[in-house]
Amino acid sequence: MDNMNEIQPISPYVVQAHFICKRQVWLISHQILPDQYNEYIDIGRTIAKHSYPRKRKEIRLAHAVIDVWEKDGWDFVVSEVKKSSRAKESARMQLLYYLYLLEREAGIKARGELRFPEEKRKEEVVLTEQAVAEIEKICADIRKIVSRDTPPPLEKNKYCRKCGYREYCWV
Repeated sequence: MDNMNEIQPISPYVVQAHFICKRQVWLISHQILPDQYNEYIDIGRTIAKHSYPRKRKEIRLAHAVIDVWEKDGWDFVVSEVKKSSRAKESARMQLLYYLYLLEREAGIKARGELRFPEEKRKEEVVLTEQAVAEIEKICADIRKIVSRDTPPPLEKNKYCRKCGYREYCWV
């Protein structure tokens, strides 16, 4: 498993999961899929697909998919669309990681927007030096989690009830 970190890049979804559940980080990184019939996963897909119909959707990078992107004058803006702001910090870190990847891997400096269409809200997200340091620290922690032979122990939290991975933990 030690070579896994070198072979497999960290996906933005794993960065988001890092703030929700370390066990989920391990499961995702080992290609264990969540329940594809989970109603909350389906709701998220539907919101991302049908929100902002006039915007360009889904830029695919090597290991990431950006929900929405647009040009705003000379600026390149990438957006992450979420059902609600309930897990806003994890969504913000996921978006910062997109901005980090764009800058580091493609030389594209962009700004970001978190969008919560059901709340009719959006928040600007900018990649700062402090955010880069935080992203790099998170990536180091993710590599430690992923390199384990087994997933981290169960830790119940407020997201477990709606989690697509709950059957791996609580059934």
